[in-house]
Amino acid sequence: MVEHLDTAQGRKLAYYKTEGHGPGIVFLGGFMSDMSGTKAVWLEDWARAQGRAFLRFDYSGHGESSGAFTDGCIGDWAADATAAVTALTEGPQVLVGSSMGGWIALLLARSMPERVHALVGIAAAPDFTEDSMWPGLTDAQRAEIMDKGQTTLPNDYDAPYTLTRRLFEDGRDQLVLPSPLPLPFAVRLLQGTKDEAVATSVPLKLMDHAKCPDMRLELVKDEDHRFSSPRCLDLIVRAIEDVSS
Repeated sequence: MVEHLDTAQGRKLAYYKTEGHGPGIVFLGGFMSDMSGTKAVWLEDWARAQGRAFLRFDYSGHGESSGAFTDGCIGDWAADATAAVTALTEGPQVLVGSSMGGWIALLLARSMPERVHALVGIAAAPDFTEDSMWPGLTDAQRAEIMDKGQTTLPNDYDAPYTLTRRLFEDGRDQLVLPSPLPLPFAVRLLQGTKDEAVATSVPLKLMDHAKCPDMRLELVKDEDHRFSSPRCLDLIVRAIEDVSS
C-alpha cells in the first residue's frame, strides 16, 4: 500500500518501502517518470526476494506525489530525495539513479556522502538541462522560455514536456560537472549504445571528471534509454550486487 511522507517544504511524497537488511537500495527515477516504472517495480520484487531493504518514491509533481510537474526543478527534486533518504532509510544506501535520477544521486553524494554506500547510474544524465536540453532547443523555444516562462515539446517516451524557465535557471545552480566531484565509494554506470536521450559521451565525461576509487562503465550494444529489457534488468541487479559488499 502506498504511503506518504510530509516534507519540510510542505510537499507530500508518495512512496513504497520494503523492510529488509542493508545496505538498503533507493531507486531514483527520471524526468517525468514515476515509481511505477518497469525498473523500479522489478527491482523492488528482486530486493524483497533477497530480503533487502528497498525504497521507491515519486518526486513532487511526479506520479502520486503532490504538486504540479511544471512547478518543480532539479533542486526541489533533490530536496525530495534528501527528505526520503533521511526519513525513510537507515544507514548508508545503494543509490540507483535512472537518467535524471543519476544527477539526483550525484547531488545526494555531494550533500550527504555518509548516507551513500554506493551508486549505480542507469543512463545517468548529470547536468542535462544545461548540457543537452538547453542547447537542443530552437532559438524560438529558448525565446519563449525567457519571455513567457515555459515552452512545450514532444517526448518519445511519454507525454509532451513542458519546460520552464525555473527548470533551467535552477539547473545551473545544481551542476555537478563544472566543480570537483568526490565519490568516495563504488560507482557503476550502465549505458545503452542506442540511447537517443543520453549520449555515450556523458558517462565517459563523468568518469573522467569524478574522483572515485572504484568506478566502472558498462556499455550495452543496441539498448536504448529505457534500459529495461530482461538482460538490462539482470545487469542492474549484477551492478547492485557488485557494490553491496
